Amino acid sequence: MTKMANIKPTHFNWRMEGDVAVISLDRPDRKNPLTFDSYAELRDTFRDLVYADDVKAVVFGSNGGNFCSGGDVHDIIGPLIKKDMKGLLEFTRMTGDLVKSIIGCGKPVIAAVDGVCVGAGAIIAMASDLRLATATSKTAFLFTRVGLAGCDMGACAILPRIIGQGRAAELLYTGRSMSAEEGERWGFYNRLVEADVLEAEAITLATRISQGPNFGHMMTKTMLAQEWNMSIEQAIESEAQAQAICMQTEDFNRAYTAFVAKEKPVFEGN
Repeated sequence: MTKMANIKPTHFNWRMEGDVAVISLDRPDRKNPLTFDSYAELRDTFRDLVYADDVKAVVFGSNGGNFCSGGDVHDIIGPLIKKDMKGLLEFTRMTGDLVKSIIGCGKPVIAAVDGVCVGAGAIIAMASDLRLATATSKTAFLFTRVGLAGCDMGACAILPRIIGQGRAAELLYTGRSMSAEEGERWGFYNRLVEADVLEAEAITLATRISQGPNFGHMMTKTMLAQEWNMSIEQAIESEAQAQAICMQTEDFNRAYTAFVAKEKPVFEGN
């Protein structure tokens, strides 16, 4: 297994809180836009997390009062105007690979959203497993406002599953901001918290999850993604197989032993 607790990324912030990795973009003066380099490094980092046994959960947080302002106008959008079709497709596939890597990393990912969360930033929040936000957060899938389609980085597949087809269609067609209150009411945000405790609340939630059966969590995340394309019958069979696999883990034995002893189980992820 890979050890990732002490990695030193170049294009975003990374620190460990116990066995929870805390990530944030590091350009608060510009509301944390993404660049070609940060896209690629984030993609590669989430891919590597599949093999990391020293990271149990991830918090993708805000920095300087904002989450992410999307692709940098000067560093990304300007150069894209000059690319040919091959270069454009290479870029759009890379951005999609970031979403795939977040979904496929095997670790629960919690987005802690403050302030601006737009474009690719909204997509990162969408691709996370859980989302906390502040009352002042503004989330927009604003691709149509720059002359593009709303179908970016999986938005037309994933967003309707979170908030419903009609609500997703409105946001993707208009590019308007979804308020924090709407986001919570529609189920995009699990809950709203005060800005001064946002990161702490996200870390607390991530830590609580990380103390559970981490092999089981990996299986839950896998099933949540895979069952999108299954019939009910296929999903039930897949979950039967997944649960039978989990019943072979030591954590399953630990839970039973602790229950019999009337103790709280201590899971070790195997």
